[in-house]
Amino acid sequence: MKFLKSSLSVFALGLLLFMLSACKINSVANEDVMARTEKTPEIVWGVKYDTRLFGMMNVETSQVEGFDIDIAKEITKEMLGDEAKATFVEVTSKTRIPLLRNGNIDAIIATMTITDERKKQVDFSDVYFDAGQSLLVKKGSEITNVKDLNSETTVLAVKGSTSAINIREHAPDAKILELENYAEAFTALQSGQGVAMTTDNAILLGMASENPNYTLVGGNFTQEPYGIAIDKGQTAFLKAVNQALEEMHKNGTYDKVYQKWFPNSTDGKVQ
Repeated sequence: MKFLKSSLSVFALGLLLFMLSACKINSVANEDVMARTEKTPEIVWGVKYDTRLFGMMNVETSQVEGFDIDIAKEITKEMLGDEAKATFVEVTSKTRIPLLRNGNIDAIIATMTITDERKKQVDFSDVYFDAGQSLLVKKGSEITNVKDLNSETTVLAVKGSTSAINIREHAPDAKILELENYAEAFTALQSGQGVAMTTDNAILLGMASENPNYTLVGGNFTQEPYGIAIDKGQTAFLKAVNQALEEMHKNGTYDKVYQKWFPNSTDGKVQ
């Protein structure tokens, strides 16, 4: 009997702790982010740690760096003042929405394309980077636009990607060589197996930054704009983020951050 009572007590304690934990998670998830940040000037941002130019961990400084990071820092300052803290949490394409909806992060700024499907789960800010599919070529190439790709040219893409599907639509006569990954595709471009490589301009900009003999041409021929994702119901917070972005465009902060990461380029810049 004593054993049974003891077991029931342990079970009851465990159930109570579980319920308290669940209540805490629910409380955090339903918290008014704007009201909290006004009391405690800090915004927790979900960012990529592995995307060159946008969010990349610097192993020497142990700090994450990139365009997304600097935009998040400037939004935080614009909203909450110079002393406000921008805290960064690593996210992946898989984890970012669950972390947002659970209240682990306040917003996602992680090369996230605004889509109708995602709008069912989260709200998006105004566009902060005009992403889309583009072409990477060797400097001096005769290819200056997707329309220059014809039956005599080969374009390189990653196998099974939407980029391969899109290029077939926009350059139906071109030969397409599909490789396993971006590294293989770029190596094939360097070795002359194709005249151009195609994928999102954000990825191509990263490659061009490391390989100055290559450049983007022709602008974007698809539209996949990046937005900041915010949990549904956080209307005041979303409004404040958009106001901060608008002010950054007016006072030149946005242009300054853009030029830092994409010097001498306008690919992806929001006007």
